Amino acid sequence: MLFSEHLVVIRGGGDLGTGAAYRLRQAGFPVAVLELAEPLAIRRAVAVSSAVDTGRMSVEGVEAVRAESVAAALELARVGSIAVLVSPGLPDTLDRSVVVDARLAKANLDTRIDDAPLVVALGPGFTAGIDCDAVVETMRGHHLGRVIWEGPAAPNTGQPGVVGGASSQRVIRSSRPGTVSWDIRIGDTVAAGDVLGRVAGAPIESVIGGVARGLIASGREVSAGTKIADVDPRGDRTACFEISDKSLAVGGGVLEAVLVHLNEGS
Repeated sequence: MLFSEHLVVIRGGGDLGTGAAYRLRQAGFPVAVLELAEPLAIRRAVAVSSAVDTGRMSVEGVEAVRAESVAAALELARVGSIAVLVSPGLPDTLDRSVVVDARLAKANLDTRIDDAPLVVALGPGFTAGIDCDAVVETMRGHHLGRVIWEGPAAPNTGQPGVVGGASSQRVIRSSRPGTVSWDIRIGDTVAAGDVLGRVAGAPIESVIGGVARGLIASGREVSAGTKIADVDPRGDRTACFEISDKSLAVGGGVLEAVLVHLNEGS
C-alpha cells in the first residue's frame, strides 16, 4: 500500500464512515473502523459496520472483515482489508496516524485533538482547532465535503437533506422504545401507507413511496425517536447498493485533509 505506515482509524462504520474508509483504502491507506457491538447503521447494504454481524462485508469491491483483537485489526488493515473492530473507545494499543470521528452524533462525545497526529471529525458538534484539526462539512449543498481547518461545520438543522423532493418524510423514526422487526428488505419498493415492519408490536408505516434505501438491523433495541429506516422517493433500487454521492463527497474531504496533513509534514 502506498501509505502503509499511516493507519487511519475511523470511529463509526455507517454510510459516511464507509465513504471515508472506501476513499482512503482506494488511495492506499490501511484502515481500521471501530464500531458498537450492535451497530445502528441504516444503510446496511453499503456500511462496513455490517461486518460486525456478518463477519465480512463487501462494499463496491472493497472487503471489510470483523477483527477479534487489535492485533488482528492491524494485520487485516495491512493486507488491504478494512478491519472492523468492536470497540466503543479508542484503544491505546492501536497505533495510528489519523483518527476520524464519523459517528455523526451531532456533538463531540469524547474525541480529542491529541488522539492522533491528525484528527478529523464529520459534521456539526466539532470546532476545528479545538476539538480536532479539521472538520468535513456533511450538510448537503454547496459546501458538502469541504474541509474546514478553523471553526465549526454548519449547525445541525434537525431536518434531513432533501432527496428526490422529500426531506423529513423520507426518514422513519421509532415511535416508541422497543425491538425492531421488518417485513421487507433493503431495495424493496414501498408505497405511502405501507406497513414496513414493527417496533414493540406497533406498525412502522412509510409516509412516502419509493425504495427502502436503509433499514436498521432487525432485532435492534431502540429508543423512541431513533432513526430506523430511510425511503428514497427516486425509486432507484441500484442506488441502495452503491455508496451515495454524499458519502463519497464527505469521504473525499477526509482524504483531502489527510493528504494535506502529510504533504505539510513532508
